Amino acid sequence: MGATDQPAHVGALLRHFADLRDHSHGGAQSRDDKERLFAAAVELLDPYARQALDEIDTHLLLGTGRVEAEGLRRSADGGVEARWTLWWPEQRAADVDPVTIRAFYGAGFHHPHLRGATVHDWPLNVFTEEQAAEVLPAMRAIVTADLHNLVFQRDYRLVPAMTASAAGAPGD
Repeated sequence: MGATDQPAHVGALLRHFADLRDHSHGGAQSRDDKERLFAAAVELLDPYARQALDEIDTHLLLGTGRVEAEGLRRSADGGVEARWTLWWPEQRAADVDPVTIRAFYGAGFHHPHLRGATVHDWPLNVFTEEQAAEVLPAMRAIVTADLHNLVFQRDYRLVPAMTASAAGAPGD
């Protein structure tokens, strides 16, 4: 399998690990340049974040929710962030956080990340082959996040594709 037919989540991880290896982010070295790339990424993500939240509102909240996008702003730690949230009456009455997609580039971080408000466990209710196939995007997200976190515990050299010969290493 060549680089052109690798799954998108694998390519994203390789770009991420290459940034760690090269001490850059998308080719940018300075914090200002990295923040400009982050701002552009937030604009690119906006319609997809809204789509994901709108789908939940339409199909699970029966149209009672409201999607809000906070846009790019400085975070409490001096970094930058953007949030997309889904609020609905029952959630507010229960005094719990809204469903959230957060893009953030923390002041002490090498490059940006995504997260939710509470994401940790994923529901598993699979009873058919079709249902098992439908879980593939979630499993991709889980393994991508897991490998990312393992690299975060050590460094990019945990991934053999990142330590292959310079000619074949991704991100060159």
